Amino acid sequence: RVEAFRDAASAMEQEKEILLEMIHNIQNSQDMRHISEGEREELNLTANRLMGRTLTVEVSVETIRNTQQQESLLHATKMIDEIVNKLLDDLEDAKIRLMSLYGACTSDVPAGPIDQKFQSVVIGCAIEDQKKIKRRLETLLRNLENSEKSITLLEHQKSTVRQSCNSKQD
Repeated sequence: RVEAFRDAASAMEQEKEILLEMIHNIQNSQDMRHISEGEREELNLTANRLMGRTLTVEVSVETIRNTQQQESLLHATKMIDEIVNKLLDDLEDAKIRLMSLYGACTSDVPAGPIDQKFQSVVIGCAIEDQKKIKRRLETLLRNLENSEKSITLLEHQKSTVRQSCNSKQD
């Protein structure tokens, strides 16, 4: 029963993360640009209210770690945070680096290179922490992918507007 209880709490932690990501994606979706200002404001208010309510829920499953596991977790988190902090400087490089970290966490054959140093650090973490690190990397990569799609759509819209303006001038 204890393990079932811990598993249920972990599932709730994951569900909270998924809900927050969904709300964030809705707020930043391209569809929001195609609705009226009033509808957009109403949706943003609702999304902010839901985000606030979701953030009031605290579910925490503590992981028992020895000193080496604690140090490994801190080191792995630091490595990810360093890449995230440099995201805005070089989006493409950050994505490649995050993918190599993710490749180090998966048992599948990754599409690209694997960060061997990160892999050895993650192996030193507790199993539950390894799963959380992998989920964090999946979320970061998904968010990067969504951001790239938004940027591509905006660039396409800009070029379409430029072309129509140029053809009107001719």
